[in-house]
Amino acid sequence: MDKKKIEEIVAEQVGKVIAEGNLSLVDVEFVKEREWYLRIFIDKPGGIDLEDCQFVSHGISDWLDEIDPISAAYHLEVSSPGLDRPLKKEADLERNIGNIIVATFFGPWEGKKNWIGSLDRFDKETLFMKIDEEVFELPRRQIAQIRLHLE
Repeated sequence: MDKKKIEEIVAEQVGKVIAEGNLSLVDVEFVKEREWYLRIFIDKPGGIDLEDCQFVSHGISDWLDEIDPISAAYHLEVSSPGLDRPLKKEADLERNIGNIIVATFFGPWEGKKNWIGSLDRFDKETLFMKIDEEVFELPRRQIAQIRLHLE
């Protein structure tokens, strides 16, 4: 099974595991770094703790053993995505409206590769960023990555 399909199947199952709690799934990645890792990133208002990680790990481990969607040996990791994680999903952007973000372009756009400002709003094609009371319309298809700005 290919990497993307594994991530989709695991994300769907994690969604079922966390449906009862106040947790949200941020991302699932299946990557090789000498060895294979299945990483599940979760979050909740106020941040997650070890018990949240254990809850998800136990909830998904039995299912992984039973269904066995991954033929290779791998390590399962459940953790917080961290403050400097990329904001990939619409829900990530929605939670961060009003916060200071960094939008990094694939190449310079209007003379700058990194744009720093307050996330005003967004739609499918455009990121609206407020910088010094002026709102700029940034084309999302040209943005490589969006992160929270950490000072």
